[in-house]
Amino acid sequence: MLQPTIRKQILGIAMGLIVLMAVTSVLSSVMARRIAHQLDELTTKYVEAYGHLARMNVRSLEQALALRRMVIARMQPSPDQAAVAEQQKVYEAKSLQVDQEAKAARGLVNSIIDDVSTESDNARLGRIDDRIETVNNDLRRYLGDEHKRLLSLLEAGNFSEVSASLARTETLRDEFNQQLDEVRKDMLAQVRADAAVTMRDQQRAILISVILTALAAILGLLFSFFVSTGITRPVRRLLEGTRAVEAGRLDGSIDVTTRDEIGQLTAAFNKMVEQLRHKERMRETFGRYIDPRVAEGLIERQSLTATDGQRRVMTVLFCDMKGFTSLSEGMTPQGLVKVMNHYLSTMSGPIRSQQGIIDKYIGDAIMAYWGPPFNEDADQARLACLAAIDMADRGTALRTELPELLGVRSVPSECDVRIGVATGEVLVGSIGSEFMMSYTVMGDAVNLASRLEGVNKIYGSHALVSEATVKAAADAIEFREVDRLVVVGQTRPVTVFEIIGRKGELSPAQLSLLQRYSDGLAAYRVRHWDDALAAFNEALEAVPADGPSMTFVKRIDGFKANPPAGAWDGSWYLDHK
Repeated sequence: MLQPTIRKQILGIAMGLIVLMAVTSVLSSVMARRIAHQLDELTTKYVEAYGHLARMNVRSLEQALALRRMVIARMQPSPDQAAVAEQQKVYEAKSLQVDQEAKAARGLVNSIIDDVSTESDNARLGRIDDRIETVNNDLRRYLGDEHKRLLSLLEAGNFSEVSASLARTETLRDEFNQQLDEVRKDMLAQVRADAAVTMRDQQRAILISVILTALAAILGLLFSFFVSTGITRPVRRLLEGTRAVEAGRLDGSIDVTTRDEIGQLTAAFNKMVEQLRHKERMRETFGRYIDPRVAEGLIERQSLTATDGQRRVMTVLFCDMKGFTSLSEGMTPQGLVKVMNHYLSTMSGPIRSQQGIIDKYIGDAIMAYWGPPFNEDADQARLACLAAIDMADRGTALRTELPELLGVRSVPSECDVRIGVATGEVLVGSIGSEFMMSYTVMGDAVNLASRLEGVNKIYGSHALVSEATVKAAADAIEFREVDRLVVVGQTRPVTVFEIIGRKGELSPAQLSLLQRYSDGLAAYRVRHWDDALAAFNEALEAVPADGPSMTFVKRIDGFKANPPAGAWDGSWYLDHK
């Protein structure tokens, strides 16, 4: 079975237009030939017949003139016989020419009557033919008899009777000319009538040609419109579908209404959309296990899949929930999964809202990072600290939600969120084996962020950050220096800070806390234990439950009983007991 194609449809339009033009051309040619035939009949028959009648009249007059000359030459005292004979010949020749003209006129009239392809008044033409014959016969009979009588009178020399005979001849000729004029008048009317018919038919032919041309154009346009609409409608639907796909709407498909190339293209488009829909579902599913931006980068940017890695300055965040392990003891697997999902969703929200990349979940711990190519260098530390502030706030709200989730009246007070943030150079890239790869970050900054998250337990704080993070985010975040630490695995001390809040949003109590704590830390480092203890106690008066102040009060009490030996720079070793 032949399938319609666009080429066939276009050829169909062209052939239809050619047929319409051919029909119009044939009809126009037929009408043009008919008009040409009518014009030919008018010029070669009607006009020529009228000319023969006119010449018939002229020849009759010339015949009369020859007769008069012959009479004059005979009536001379010395008749010129040669001249008489010459005029006699002229007279007889003109008589013959009159007969010839009459015969030619009748022949043309009869040919008009015999031509049935043209419109003519055959009855009137027939009467004209009869009148021509009658007039010519009368001319021959009456004038011929009178001429014979006149010639015999001339031979007898009876000039008085010759004059009377000549007068009768002129009277007969006038009657003949009058009858001939009437015939010519009727013939002229036929000429005009035929000319009018020809002009009418010509105008009609022009009108019909215009109508046929307009009809052909209209039919051609209608035919082209319906065929082109059948072509363009699915193309428009395909274009709308393409725009929908471009806008990210993959939930629709296009109906295949034709079996031509556009129908095949539409079917291929639907298959492509289905594949894109499948890939989008895969991407969404993939994005639930890996951050969508990482997933997109792994799919669309080859640089993320490179296994050699890159050295970049990144900001890393670790988050853990203190007391969650003991809290989860005795839970059913279903209950534990429910609580874990709720906790991780609550803590992951601020990371996503602050453009962070969630690297992995490790039990109830979360690892995330900020930096190129996902964030600008100047923004990464600020975004990480803002996320830490929001996570700490949500941790407080989470404590009120956990009893309902667990089905208990309350949760232990030590159940709280701990966060560590560090900024530094790390190795970033696709790391793993030939069996499994992970796009992640590795390095001292990662280890430091993890250590800082654990240090919160010592100081009773919520969010500790490194000095590099403070330098990068100081314009938007309020910090306080907590201590100088030598973390496990390192020998050099690092300055540790705590996130207090957003710039310009601290309460008077928090501002007092920052000042008193700073004074106590300065006195502590120069071993002015009493001054340091007084400052930290004043800090506790501003914020009674301040964990770092309580830690230093306890530490100073220990130093008073057992002072540090040797040189001491004020740093605290995490493995110090």
